[in-house]
Amino acid sequence: MITRNRRASLLGTLRQLRELPERPPVVVVDNGSTDGTADAVRRDFPQVRLVCPGRNLGAVGRTHGAAALTTPYVAFSDDDSWWEPGALRRAADLLDAHPRLALIAAATRVGPHGLPDPLNDALLNSPLGRDPDLPGPGVLGFLACAAVLRRTAFLSVGGFHPVLHFGAEETLLALDLDARHWGVAHCPDVIARHHPDEQPRLGRTVRVRRNEVLTAWLRRPLRHAVGQTARLMADCRRDAEARAALREAAQRLPAALARRRRLPPRVERRVRLLERGR
Repeated sequence: MITRNRRASLLGTLRQLRELPERPPVVVVDNGSTDGTADAVRRDFPQVRLVCPGRNLGAVGRTHGAAALTTPYVAFSDDDSWWEPGALRRAADLLDAHPRLALIAAATRVGPHGLPDPLNDALLNSPLGRDPDLPGPGVLGFLACAAVLRRTAFLSVGGFHPVLHFGAEETLLALDLDARHWGVAHCPDVIARHHPDEQPRLGRTVRVRRNEVLTAWLRRPLRHAVGQTARLMADCRRDAEARAALREAAQRLPAALARRRRLPPRVERRVRLLERGR
């Protein structure tokens, strides 16, 4: 679990995780909080392993958390999400039974009434279909707070990419796993609960749009990356968030180009199939 300056929400989530019948070991990566988060975790949850890198690593904090564990499987939570009782046991059984499966994209129930996240239907109806050696439809996207991974597979591809930091970082990880012939599948009987703030976090849309462009430059054909950038530039004429996203993408573009690695043709075809399906 990664967190930053959300002490109250984090402590509530840790109470939920403490009640799970699976009793999973928990690692919290504090991404440079200044609100006393680390002290509160040490005081109230001494059994939780706390990792304090001293700065905001963004999604890369999850990679540090996974590296701190020795379990074969890792389930992610955000500081406002947790798992339904029995979900982690079901996920472990699926990963045991399917050696090529690297990542389970769970179903997500949102808020106190457990409403289904709209993403659930998109994952369930993925145009990629179902591989015979995977337990559900293949996907190339997921919610990080509703994912269970094979730890060795996750670390073998480098975890979450540092250039993206945070915001729609899941797509690149799914692509990199698929490129290494690992399976990424939606399993609707593994269920995560998500209780997000009513107000969206500031800057999220900017980060998502920025990272869509950077992901294209990191992995997609040049023509696609140029087109994605051109569409964002066109939006800049009337959209302040697009201007901010383009500015941030330009700042990170040299680092992205230095790490550029084209997807294998097999995976690129799968990505295009998804794009046509949209």
